[in-house]
Formats: sequence, structure tokens, C-alpha cells
Amino acid sequence: MKRLPVNLLIGAALVLLVIGAAALSLIWTPHDYTEMNIRGKFGPPSELHWLGTDQLGRDVVSQLMAAARNSMAVALAAVLIGGSIGTALGLLASAIGGWVEDLVMRIADIGFAFPALLFAIMLAAVFGPSLTNAILAISFINIPVFARVARASANQIWTREYVTAAQAAGLTRAAISRDHILPNIAAPIIVQATIEFAVAILAEAALSYLGLGAQPPAPSWGRMLSEAQTLMYLAPQLAIYPGLCIVTAVLGFGLLGDGLRDVTDPRLVRER
Repeated sequence: MKRLPVNLLIGAALVLLVIGAAALSLIWTPHDYTEMNIRGKFGPPSELHWLGTDQLGRDVVSQLMAAARNSMAVALAAVLIGGSIGTALGLLASAIGGWVEDLVMRIADIGFAFPALLFAIMLAAVFGPSLTNAILAISFINIPVFARVARASANQIWTREYVTAAQAAGLTRAAISRDHILPNIAAPIIVQATIEFAVAILAEAALSYLGLGAQPPAPSWGRMLSEAQTLMYLAPQLAIYPGLCIVTAVLGFGLLGDGLRDVTDPRLVRER
């Protein structure tokens, strides 16, 4: 039995830790994350508050757990939307080719020129800051990434003999893309989705830090960092805790994506 890559195991452990905390927050947190107790603000760690309380007397652990839930929800929605649209565009470009392929790739290039932060600012200026607009902004930057991955992977599959046989049997290019191309490019798409999860979590934290993501009272690691920046000398732990959570989530999904790539890429498998 082949040994799994170390980065895959470490990444999976970190991801399970974050997802477990997010899932647990759906049914239980040590305290209500919106409950304030001004008299107990800046409380030290104790049996009642494991990581202490913040500047409003809210339980830090409850805030972190609920923020993990929101970050996972935003990342999942953004990757699903961006991945679905981008993969469909990549398959379309590869199936039709010619000027359609060139057009899709040029549109993807234009998409790379619009960072999520800039797009979120534009959406916030028009519709106001919200979690929905943050999801749309992060989804937008995912589309060209998945379009390029899907198109490059699909172009390789179109040269295979079984695809040529399917064409000779009279199947349309749409049917071949659905039945033969998409299943065979699933592995690189899944690997890319895992990596984009890390990017989406980091982007959501950045947008929330600037006030363009989750709005109060919904907790967010990015907004917790923003609120703690003026308290660094008084209570530096309020910035350290959400920062560690962001690092853990991003590192976990990044290592998991690298590990999945090592396992699914035949060239890397042969090298090992």
C-alpha cells in the first residue's frame, strides 16, 4: 500500500479541524456569540471563557467558531459558483475551438485584471456591503481560473482515441463533453477547487477586514482582526486568535490541494 503524502495528511487534519469547528457551531457554541457583557470585557482565559472575552465582553471562542461557519459558507458558495461557470466555459471553449476558444480565453484574461477587492468595492458602492456581494466578488475571480484549468485539461482529452471513437459513432461534441470529457477532467478541477478554497477564505477575511464582507452582528475572522487593530497594546490576543484561525484554514486547504495534486497527477506518481 502506497504511503499518502505528508502534506495531504497534514492538510486534511487542519481542514477537518476547521470544518469540525464550523459544523459544531451550527448546533452549539460555549456562549451566544452576540451576547455582550461590558463589565466582563477583556476577560482572561477561564473555565467559563476558554480564550477570554473581547472589548464588548463577548466570548472569543464562540466568535471564532461562528466566524469559521461563515468563512466556510462563503468559500463553498464562491467556489461552487465560480467553479461551475468557469468549468462550463472551459469545456465550451475546448469543444468548439476556433474564435470561440480565443474569445473565452480573452474574457478570462480580462477577469484576471479585476481583483476581488476591487470588484467588491464596486459592488458595495452600488448595492451596499454584504456577505452576498462578497460571495459574488470572490466567485468572479474564480471563473477565469477554472476556465483555464478546464480548457487545458479538456484539450488533452479531446486527442484520446476513445473520444475519436465517440465522434465516429456520431455523438455530438456536447454529448462527448458531458459523458467523456467532464468525468476525465474531474481530478484537476477538484484539486483546483481545494486550492481556491484557501484563496476564498483569505479573500473573505480581507473583504470583512475592510467592512465589505459579513456585517455585524455576523462574526468574521477578518472583522475581528479589524476591531482588534486598535487594541494591539491592550489586548493583542484578540488579533492573534483570528489570525491563527485564518492561517490554519488557508494552510490546511493549501496543503490538501497540493497533496491531492501529488496523488492524482500521474507524472508526480511516477516520480515517487
